[in-house]
Amino acid sequence: MLEDIQAAIPLGFLLSFMIGPVFFVLLETGATKGFRAALFFDFGVIIADILFLTIAYFSSFQLLENLSNQPGLYVFGGVILVVYGITTFFQKGGKKQSTEIKTKKGDYLSLFIKGFLLNFINIGVLVFWLGVIIIVGPSLDNEPNRILIFFSSMLGAYLATDIFKILLAKQLKRKLTRERIFMVKKVLGIVLVICGLVLIVKGFLPKDKFDIQEGIERIEKIRD
Repeated sequence: MLEDIQAAIPLGFLLSFMIGPVFFVLLETGATKGFRAALFFDFGVIIADILFLTIAYFSSFQLLENLSNQPGLYVFGGVILVVYGITTFFQKGGKKQSTEIKTKKGDYLSLFIKGFLLNFINIGVLVFWLGVIIIVGPSLDNEPNRILIFFSSMLGAYLATDIFKILLAKQLKRKLTRERIFMVKKVLGIVLVICGLVLIVKGFLPKDKFDIQEGIERIEKIRD
């Protein structure tokens, strides 16, 4: 059991630094709205991950193949990210925007939902967890208890690393002027649009350019 935990922690740490829309929105939320707001956002992200992990565990390789043959799912998620990014980019700011953004109690639920949906609409996250289950499962002898401990430790390390990131982002709050907050939202909008376009391009890639079986075989060869 201890070996499983030790193997899971580095993966959780690396997962926390995977560059994507969630990574940047988490930092922006921590810097502009504070620790608690970013933490609620992150809880939503993790709940989406847990849901994807549950689906991945109770599914099979066939589901993974079916997802790779449904480019519309990637296009749909990509379009949502692009629209959200454009909305963020053109969001009003400037002189009327305060550097101290107060978060009301009711806003925490919306931040939780925002984190959940931002992670959930990215079908690539489900494909990622399916791939991890397929690769890691056999090394854990497909035992439910070992799998639960492994992924609980992985997500725990992920959350702990995110808390550290939020604390660092919060320190930037003192240096944020109105104009800088406005620029942060502009950059965030561009990042979200880019991530959305990447998903859309994935949706239009030919099947032979996005072969899940071949990808998994390559990973297994590297591990061997």
